[in-house]
Amino acid sequence: MILYPAIDLKDGQCVRLLKGDMDKATVFHDNPAAQALAFEHAGCEWLHLVDLNGAFEGAPVNAAPVENILAACSVPVQLGGGIRDMKTIEQWLDKGLSRVILGTVAVENPDLVRDAARHFPEQIAIGLDARDGKVATRGWATETETEVTDLARQFEDAGVAAIIYTDINRDGAMQGPNVDATAALANAVRIPVIASGGVSSIGDLRRLKNCGAPLNGVISGRALYDGRIDLGAAVAELGAEKRA
Repeated sequence: MILYPAIDLKDGQCVRLLKGDMDKATVFHDNPAAQALAFEHAGCEWLHLVDLNGAFEGAPVNAAPVENILAACSVPVQLGGGIRDMKTIEQWLDKGLSRVILGTVAVENPDLVRDAARHFPEQIAIGLDARDGKVATRGWATETETEVTDLARQFEDAGVAAIIYTDINRDGAMQGPNVDATAALANAVRIPVIASGGVSSIGDLRRLKNCGAPLNGVISGRALYDGRIDLGAAVAELGAEKRA
């Protein structure tokens, strides 16, 4: 499994939200590129970036810090937040992103996701963010009646690289991930699944690693920043094999 350290960008800073609430943001670093480089030097194989302002506004907002991270780091980077048309997808991939994460458009315009996956094989991921098993969109501000598994199955033959599954009620709350729901999704679809939301200890990483489902990796943010998870120990626990 791959450890994806999270860099959530709000107003140009590296922050973490509590349960997706933009008014409950904790600033962890005012230089996102320096934080990204620290993760790389610690042995992380990938970086996971989210443009939080972009997710709410529907268009990229934190482009400058993302570009600074791409310039500073050599490991592959995936980005989500406000990417909702083919032009923006192409622009980000041209700038050096390894993977673009599409969330809201997976619900609102699934044909775009399929077209993007065909044009850019293995470079398109889907971000499925859920409350109580139902998908939320537009920066988690809009609830839908769409079941996570039902939506994921629509893209099984589209060439999507990964599904990033986040339980919003666990995100930033340091209460542990929703292992059962994550494993159920991973066992229900053929697309690789990345776990996200609530990971707060090495024990959580072990539970995900041994959940009985073929998870691709796990995203962690707040616990890495506040020291609840030792980064070196986490990389060693999940396996630091180099992957592209």
